[in-house]
Amino acid sequence: MLKIIPERLRQGYRTGPYPKQDPVLPERFQGVPVLEPARCREGCRDCAQACPYEAITAGSGPLALDLGKCTFCGGCAAACHDGAITFSRDWRLAASARNSLVITPGERPRVEALDQRMKKLFGRSLKLRQVSAGGCNACEADLNVLSTLVFDLGRFGIQFVASPRHADGLVVTGPVTANMKSALLDTWAAVPEPRLVIASGACAIGGGPFRGSPEAGDGIGDLLPVDLYIPGCPPHPYTVLDGLLGLLDRLPARRR
Repeated sequence: MLKIIPERLRQGYRTGPYPKQDPVLPERFQGVPVLEPARCREGCRDCAQACPYEAITAGSGPLALDLGKCTFCGGCAAACHDGAITFSRDWRLAASARNSLVITPGERPRVEALDQRMKKLFGRSLKLRQVSAGGCNACEADLNVLSTLVFDLGRFGIQFVASPRHADGLVVTGPVTANMKSALLDTWAAVPEPRLVIASGACAIGGGPFRGSPEAGDGIGDLLPVDLYIPGCPPHPYTVLDGLLGLLDRLPARRR
């Protein structure tokens, strides 16, 4: 037991300083897209044609990108030889409304805090039940990382719980396959009101790579009332954490 103390001193403090400080993300991280339509050649649709999920509108109208459909593969940026689409390292991708995920030049997704009644209930203690509705487990893995000492989700009063009856809301991942639809709805019914729904990942928001499949839905938008959308394939843990803290109005004003 005495060996634990010197080892703890050797390891030092490992919890990230976010939200007091911005996180340092790897150079390969692809965050909020930067759209510059002035660079586009007239009628060019190279970026839209390169996107396998029809997330981009180009050529026939204003340049726009739907983060709810985007898997952040970077194919559009590679196909655009004019540099009209690039990806920043901005991790703040979450939004409260589905249409807020469709970004145009100069726009970015936005999270609106809960109203005063809901914030009073959940602002300091939020228990979430995670439901994997047919995903590949990448989103689930990054949600699990939030409980490690680096992110330490519990320090904000947010925890994942085993039973929906102990939860204040659901975090749903996956496109909602035919086999998981009834399980998802049963879990939702077991959560006491008032309750929240968080769609995490491209699959849960818009079906992701499974969009249009006869064996999977196009996300949970038509099944449950979503309070927070977190794009990504999978979303980075800091993206998830930022969305949750924004929803609970726990972010410093300068970082909203």
